[in-house]
Amino acid sequence: MPVYIIPLIVTLAIQTQVSLVVFTPPILAPQAQFDIGVEAAAVGMVTSLIYLSSVFATLLSGQILNKMGAIRVSQLCILLTSLGMLLMTIPNHLVIGVGAIIIGFGYGPITPASSMILANSVPQNLRGLIFSIKQSGVPLGGAAAGLLVPGLLVAFGWQKAAVIVAFIGIILMASSNFFQKIIDAEKPKFDSADKSDIFTPLKLIFGNSRLKELALSSGIYSGMQMSLGTFLVVLLTESAELSITVAGGALSAAMLGGAFGRLFWGYVSDNFLSPRFVLGILGLIMSISAFAVSLVSPSWPLILVYGLAIIYGASAAGWNGVYLAEVANIVKPQTVAAATGGSLTVTYSGVVIIPMLFWTAYIMTSSYAYPFVMLGVLSLVPGLLFLKNNSSF
Repeated sequence: MPVYIIPLIVTLAIQTQVSLVVFTPPILAPQAQFDIGVEAAAVGMVTSLIYLSSVFATLLSGQILNKMGAIRVSQLCILLTSLGMLLMTIPNHLVIGVGAIIIGFGYGPITPASSMILANSVPQNLRGLIFSIKQSGVPLGGAAAGLLVPGLLVAFGWQKAAVIVAFIGIILMASSNFFQKIIDAEKPKFDSADKSDIFTPLKLIFGNSRLKELALSSGIYSGMQMSLGTFLVVLLTESAELSITVAGGALSAAMLGGAFGRLFWGYVSDNFLSPRFVLGILGLIMSISAFAVSLVSPSWPLILVYGLAIIYGASAAGWNGVYLAEVANIVKPQTVAAATGGSLTVTYSGVVIIPMLFWTAYIMTSSYAYPFVMLGVLSLVPGLLFLKNNSSF
């Protein structure tokens, strides 16, 4: 059995769980809004808070990983995301905000930890595919949220549904302890430069033109991805007049499309097209998808809504593995965690800013159509630049 199989399974499971937590609040929002006293669209602020704290946590991840090891850090992250989820069951604006911040502190170091593990065990010619498989945990977590949480909502109410999601994380945290020695035994050493200050990862990114191009584009793509996960259910329940269960199914379809897309695009970038050219194609597809979503109405047949959700998810949630593998390919193995952390700081900044812009556009227009058009324009720019500046082979 290849040495990377166990690390891949463990990192995939952890990524799926923390993503389940992140995607749960948008599904709870349509019901929770009546107890909390704010519109469901305000869940975009929760998403922004999660990723705002993720920015700071990601900057610190290299130093923390060096001291604790990847599995111990991952367990701490699961604990923090579960604690944050529990706090969000309290219908108080301030407590929910604190819960979102705690979730972000848990979410930030997860990807640098998994990249450190996989970069040490996966051969370079398989990184696009293997990193994409691991990153498929993000859409799989979203799909699990779309399938699981609506049923829990109907059966138990939004607060107990959140408690159950948090408890799943506690179980996974305990289970991952069995693999700690196996995975952390091959922990790579960091350069002393990685320990100098928390801004070293950012200096690494912006000191390399290829890494800077990737990071800045990822900020837009990640904002597109999170806006899809945050606002699709609300859009479909309010603008398309679908039930919460049917709308949650569309989100699951989008996330499953993203999971498949990550595998497909990872394979393509390993064998046929350059990673940057693949990222350009994905920018165009997600742009067209966002324009199409802005036109959704109650007259649309359900099969068309679900089909569009799958295509949208395959692009907007399908780029991450190619991106992270390319970051790992550019730098030395001992700086993979620092480079990943620095690039994800820019990535998560996009998730903070763009959902806030989306929500602002919604407040100004009282429509979800214009914000999705805005998303389409934003993702079109890096898509065209990738295609213009990079060879396909």
